[in-house]
Amino acid sequence: MARLHGDVDKYGSEVPAPVTAAFHGAVQDLVRRRLAESGLGWNDFVFGAAQTTITRADFEAIDRRLLDYGHRYTWSAVVSQQERPEAYKPVEGVGEDLSTFSFRHPEAPTAPVDDQGRELVGCGDNVVRYDEDLVGIARYVRSSAQVLEYLTNGVPPGTIAVIDDSGGTLTAPILEQFAGVLCAGGTVRSHLGILTREYGIPCFMNSRLSGILDGDRVRMECTGKAKTADMYQKGVEQTARVWRLAK
Repeated sequence: MARLHGDVDKYGSEVPAPVTAAFHGAVQDLVRRRLAESGLGWNDFVFGAAQTTITRADFEAIDRRLLDYGHRYTWSAVVSQQERPEAYKPVEGVGEDLSTFSFRHPEAPTAPVDDQGRELVGCGDNVVRYDEDLVGIARYVRSSAQVLEYLTNGVPPGTIAVIDDSGGTLTAPILEQFAGVLCAGGTVRSHLGILTREYGIPCFMNSRLSGILDGDRVRMECTGKAKTADMYQKGVEQTARVWRLAK
C-alpha cells in the first residue's frame, strides 16, 4: 500500500492520514491477537509462528474492510485500476485503445503552441541531465502482450515509452531499446530511474502529462536540471518539460 501523507503535529512529526492510520492500526491489532494466541515470546513469534499464522487472507480482510467503508485507493499504476477497478478511483482513459488513450494529470503544466511549434504538455523529474534534448515518438506501453510483441518484432526506433510506475518490471526485457522514458510515478531513486541511468536512457519520473496520444512526436527537456535525493527531502520542486511537436 502506498504511503499517504498527513499533517504535522506540534512537535514537527508527521501525522499519518486517516486511511493510513486505520490500515496500520488494523495490522497492529492483527499482530497482537496472533501473538497472544501463540503463547510465544516476541522473538519466537516474529521469526517463527508469524510466518504461518499471519496469512494473506488476513491482509485481504483488512483491505476488504476499508473498501466496505467506502474507501477507494488513488492509483499510481494504471494496471492496478485495470486489475481491481472496484478498489481504485476511476482512471480517465483506461479501457480505451492506444489511438485515443492519454494520461491526463490534473497538475500537468500546459501551454499553447509557441513560436517554435511546441505545445507544452507536461513535465517530470529528470533522472540525468544530458547535453541535448530528446525528440522521439511517444508510445504507450501498458501490457505484457505489447511487451511480447516488441520482443518479437523489435521496438520502433526513436520510441519514447510512456508508462505507469509498474513499468520498471513490465518493460525490463525491452528497456534498452527505448530512446527515452516518461514514467507516471516514482522518483529518480526508483528502480526504473536507476536502470535508465545505467543504460544512458533519458528518463523523467513522476511525469505529469496531459493529452499526449500514442504516436505523437514529443520533445523531452533532457537538458533540464536533474532532481536529487536532497531535493525530495527538502520538498524542492525541480522539473523538466515535455512538449508535443508539430508533425
